[in-house]
Amino acid sequence: MEEEQRELKEHKAYYNMLHFVAEAQQGIPKLCPCGSITKEFVDEDDTYDYLPGKRYFICKDYQNDGLHFRQPWVLAVQQDIERFKERFLEQEKILRECEALKAQVKMLLQRVSELECHR
Repeated sequence: MEEEQRELKEHKAYYNMLHFVAEAQQGIPKLCPCGSITKEFVDEDDTYDYLPGKRYFICKDYQNDGLHFRQPWVLAVQQDIERFKERFLEQEKILRECEALKAQVKMLLQRVSELECHR
């Protein structure tokens, strides 16, 4: 029974790792799911248009087993820019709401001061 539970835990950990890898490949990766750091890597053999080499973010302990990062640099940067755009638009919306609330507070303060003057 203990051996079966240990085996189930190992399988669950493996599937959790696969899920994490699939979900984590968004934007510029900081850490690989294996725990290693990622670094910028230029594949000199792979050329793109006139540029020598293709850039990747890659795990320092990269193995082609599906559990380590090797993400194209362009895609990672593009995803981060899209995420930053979304965050910027959210912050801009919050700022507009704050400005509207600030105007309401100013108006309410004027009303309070007017009411105090009429007493």
